[in-house]
Amino acid sequence: MQVIKSISAREFFRRFLQTKRRYFWEGKLWTQSYFVETIGNANEETIRKYVQNQLVESDKKETKSKQLNLF
Repeated sequence: MQVIKSISAREFFRRFLQTKRRYFWEGKLWTQSYFVETIGNANEETIRKYVQNQLVESDKKETKSKQLNLF
């Protein structure tokens, strides 16, 4: 999965350099997590909920981290 994410991010940034400079200055397109489900069990709503909750889950992890705030 990491290879797929790496290659797709590299290609995205190659094609949309201005978008990278404007929105992705840290160079990260994907979160560390991923979702795998067989097509027989996943419907559009399941996938939609997973994608919408990624930022919520990421924020929870950052809140719990022991990293010091810059300001």
